[in-house]
Amino acid sequence: MNAFARTDTSILGRWWWTVDRWSIAAIALLIAFGMMLTLAASPPVADRLGYEPFHFVRRQLGYLPLALAVLFGVSLMSPRGIRRLAIAGFLVALAALAATFVFGAEVKGARRWLNLGSVSIQPSEFIKPTFIVVTAWLFSMREGMAPEAGRNAAIALYALVVGLLLLQPDVGMAVVVSAVWFTQFFIAGLPLAWVGAFIALGLAGAVGAYFALPHVASRVDRFLDPSSGDTYQVMRSMEAFMNGGALGRGPGEGTVKAVLPDAHTDFIFAVAAEEFGLFACLIIAGLFAFVVLRGISRVMQDSSLFVMLAATGLLVQFGLQALINMASTLRLMPTKGMTLPFISYGGSSLVAVAFGVGMVLALTRRRVGQEGAV
Repeated sequence: MNAFARTDTSILGRWWWTVDRWSIAAIALLIAFGMMLTLAASPPVADRLGYEPFHFVRRQLGYLPLALAVLFGVSLMSPRGIRRLAIAGFLVALAALAATFVFGAEVKGARRWLNLGSVSIQPSEFIKPTFIVVTAWLFSMREGMAPEAGRNAAIALYALVVGLLLLQPDVGMAVVVSAVWFTQFFIAGLPLAWVGAFIALGLAGAVGAYFALPHVASRVDRFLDPSSGDTYQVMRSMEAFMNGGALGRGPGEGTVKAVLPDAHTDFIFAVAAEEFGLFACLIIAGLFAFVVLRGISRVMQDSSLFVMLAATGLLVQFGLQALINMASTLRLMPTKGMTLPFISYGGSSLVAVAFGVGMVLALTRRRVGQEGAV
């Protein structure tokens, strides 16, 4: 039985009958998998670090209500509201990103975090969804301003954001931002001659990063030749997939979480493979694919270029981040410290992903009349 009648004209009633409930169901399942896997993977890590066993579980549970509130609250908004929120959020996140160079805590040679009392925030996590929506707005400008002005502004902002990310350094985040930005530019009408130029520029940037950044060269070398350096986490991850088989060893029966330093974050997919097996991993991957494809199928029916660019960019970022995490765990690409959305431990990641998905749900709602005005 539905919670709201079709004649209900309240905010919640209109939301219920216009939002994509299938996507909400898939997202709820991902969150459930995330809490279950955090409960399975984090106690051994907490024990090694000297915390009480459920330290990370309690912290993740503390962030979850905030993330759900953000997801729901943002999904209630109109496209115009999403655009305004993203612009304001982008300015705040950009200032916070710049502040990491002065006040940021250095972790493993990079300054990506701001410590606010007992809470640590990673501004780059919030740069991604807000920058995507701001870029969509600039690329979709057609009236009151020459399209070239919006395009040039989008290029300038891209250079600024990627420049700050590379200075941290955070090459993986810069690659994700670049891939999404290029996708949006292509959909918005990127001239064919520019496509080749951007591909050449991307290849040149990859080669430059390899020779200029030692940690990038090290990861690539270890991927191409495992004997050239430390591949401990990747090898243990591959063993977890082999040990888990099709159905897994059972909840709590895995051993990889006891030896993997990042079992609760970057390599949580390996814990899922060992304890719940190949089929569970395929279900998780299928849920990510469902959210992306379902969202794209809905947004393709929208006549607004802004909505199409913003929602597509957010969905590509969501799917690409999941793909990078899973591919790294399976040694299909060089390792990259990137969380698995809704599943890996991390407060900034959880809230930022909820923010981005909330914007997707808002942009893909069925709208009539002026509700979709941007």
